Amino acid sequence: MKKSLLSAVALTALVAFSGSAWADIIIGVAGPVTGPNAAFGAQLQKGAEQAAADINAAGGINGEQVKVVVGDDVSDPKQGISVANKFVADGVKFVVGHFNSGVSIPASEVYAENGILEITPAATNPTFTERGLWNTFRTCGRDDQQGGIAGAYLAENFKDAKIAVVHDKTTYGQGLADETKKAMNAAGVTEAMYEGVNVGDKDFSALIAKMKEAGVSIVYWGGLHTEAGLIIRQLADQGLKATLISGDGIVSNELASIAGDAVAGTLNTFGPDPRLNPANKDLVEKFRAAGFEPEAYTLYSYAAMQVIAAAAKAAGSVDPQEVAKAMKEKGPFPTALGDMGFDEKGDPKLPGYVMYEWKKGDDGKYTYVPKS
Repeated sequence: MKKSLLSAVALTALVAFSGSAWADIIIGVAGPVTGPNAAFGAQLQKGAEQAAADINAAGGINGEQVKVVVGDDVSDPKQGISVANKFVADGVKFVVGHFNSGVSIPASEVYAENGILEITPAATNPTFTERGLWNTFRTCGRDDQQGGIAGAYLAENFKDAKIAVVHDKTTYGQGLADETKKAMNAAGVTEAMYEGVNVGDKDFSALIAKMKEAGVSIVYWGGLHTEAGLIIRQLADQGLKATLISGDGIVSNELASIAGDAVAGTLNTFGPDPRLNPANKDLVEKFRAAGFEPEAYTLYSYAAMQVIAAAAKAAGSVDPQEVAKAMKEKGPFPTALGDMGFDEKGDPKLPGYVMYEWKKGDDGKYTYVPKS
């Protein structure tokens, strides 16, 4: 009798424990955790995990705790689909990610079919939110906005220069280069060269030789920091004095590690740096105390988690479709990027892109700072 009673108590406790475990809200974080773009994957992961910890410490989302699971897509669309399907199997309700537009776009189809809301901190290609899906959101801007700023800047400041437009043939890289080219052309400036290279290329000697022959002094790069750093270094090594200008894909301090001193003077567009917002001082210090510099998309990822939590509270529900509706109808929501609302497509209402310049700081390290 005593044994049966204990068994019943144990069973009741197990059921209660299981119910509590299943009550966790599982949020997936997806990006290139490994591979050449792992620096950006770390930003997405660290930002989301810190936000989840802070949200849980404050009581969770509608009283439920957040559990983070991480998926490594290695910046590869096929792997991104695999990550998406695993998230479906794991019971994920929300996804913070992916990093690359070329991964986010196909993965979002899987999420839409399986009732999962996706909010990307970094995928800037317009197509991501232009397909009429219910579940696609971002906390960053779009390349038609970013390219417009870059193209106008090129036309205003380098209208008499020979400009090469170079991209990495990806959804993000070529998309950004084309938007920049379109804006520059509309302002009356025509590029001297338009070239595509392959992701993973290491030797740009032939490209630089063509630039020399064309008299290029400005290189607009559509792509990520990995190839950009090599191009910058090889431009200097081969004696071509040309300034590289790019977008948000190079906002990793790894760029300076690859390019060396030649990175000085490089320009890029990006949103206002949330690390410089006094309201984020304690949050930034929290990351730094843990040994992580919250550069680039770290706080964009943190903000994505904040939006999910705030919209769920506003909706009174953790159902992803109800949360998606609240994101569009009940904002703006307070985030590390400022108060954030969303339009019907899922694009955020944020301040525009600004120009940054890479300079050496007092610590002797190069980083991007707002251009004066």
